[in-house]
Amino acid sequence: MQYEIKELPEVRVAYLRYKGPFGPAVGEFWKEVFTPWQQAMGLTGKVTYGVAQDDPSTTPAAECRYDACVAVSADYPIQPPAKESHLPAGHYAVAPFKGTGADVPAAWGEFFGQLSAEGKIDEGVCFERYPADYGMDPDTGVFAAELCIPVKV
Repeated sequence: MQYEIKELPEVRVAYLRYKGPFGPAVGEFWKEVFTPWQQAMGLTGKVTYGVAQDDPSTTPAAECRYDACVAVSADYPIQPPAKESHLPAGHYAVAPFKGTGADVPAAWGEFFGQLSAEGKIDEGVCFERYPADYGMDPDTGVFAAELCIPVKV
């Protein structure tokens, strides 16, 4: 998998949490819960992030947590049900992804495997980064994002 090492800044985010098995249900959470909330809060046209809080290979499916996030300014008043978090600054391996929601787990598996074999993975949060002009092809379900994994430099 092709990737670049990038130094990313810290990002303040507002997020809504999904809890349960990863897979198609995460896409439904974005569509039915997060995106309507994002629109209602006037937060469209901003970079969004998907953060898996648990490793599904070691966490029971019902206990897996995933945060759908949107970048917000330092003075944006985050209100319930949203919560505040910060994606830390640091060096990340950033790989482009283009595919469907069903393709995401395999892409993460390939990327983790490659970086593990190269001995580059560092402690920290991994996330999907979606552009401010994010769009999904309504016919095929294909979308683009970046997969970001913290790395040692």
